[in-house]
Amino acid sequence: MSAVRRRQVTHGDFGRSQRAAKYVLSKSGLRPKIAVVLGSGLGAFADELIGATRVPYDKIPGFPRPTAEGHAGRLVIGKVNDITVAVMQGRIHFYEGYPLKEVVYPMRVLHQMGIQAAILTNAAGAINLKFSQGRLVVIRDHINLQGINPLIGPNEDRFGPRFPDMSEAYCKPYRDIALAEGKKLGLDVQQGVYAALSGPSFETPAEIRYLRTIGADMVGMSTVPEIIVARHMGIRVLGISCVTNMAAGILDQPINHAEVIETGERVKVQFLALLRSVIPHIAEDLEKGPRDKTTY
Repeated sequence: MSAVRRRQVTHGDFGRSQRAAKYVLSKSGLRPKIAVVLGSGLGAFADELIGATRVPYDKIPGFPRPTAEGHAGRLVIGKVNDITVAVMQGRIHFYEGYPLKEVVYPMRVLHQMGIQAAILTNAAGAINLKFSQGRLVVIRDHINLQGINPLIGPNEDRFGPRFPDMSEAYCKPYRDIALAEGKKLGLDVQQGVYAALSGPSFETPAEIRYLRTIGADMVGMSTVPEIIVARHMGIRVLGISCVTNMAAGILDQPINHAEVIETGERVKVQFLALLRSVIPHIAEDLEKGPRDKTTY
């Protein structure tokens, strides 16, 4: 690719996300530093924000629209515990047919809005037999089996380095906070490794046996591309999975998406309590000032 063409591609991504960020911020007088991405069936958190501004995805320049059930498709800016947050009420998945570059575009926009830390949540299938349905699990690491990386292609140096370090993709201090706050709330919050597949079909029992063999505790169809891009830009990340179903072959019953939505609704109170408890600690951490993009 010629140098001119490369500049057009990278500068286009940077400028496009800048314009989208400016549009969103123009709709609200608030300036968030923390973002929350809500997975399938977990969108209730956005409904309790104080002084909220709700911007539909289809109004944001260049924003893709989610098509999966349980993803409302709104960017909500408001306050929780007097802390300003930007909440994605639903996300975009690779299986919906979007190029991966578009799947992670919202994360680029959040960065341009000034986001410095993100809590990414998802609904996941449990592979680890110790994780029961409805359990909240802090992600300590991931395995990317989607067959693609969102950073493939020309690198935009203003976003981050060509080869970002992923040795601690999930911020350990934030993981420790979530585990400690979960304990205070009386929740049995665990840690685990999340495996990302492309979907949209659920995994086969043979695939689940393979995933268990290589060290995965949970499986899902999202989050990992966003994590990679967030770390590329120096955003500190906490990942939380809600176990909404047992993975294929563990129970002698089929898996369906309605079960995912129902379980998300059932654990809503515990999930919201954990988010409300963790956010003030993350805000306190950000008050300490910026750090190098490649470290926590």
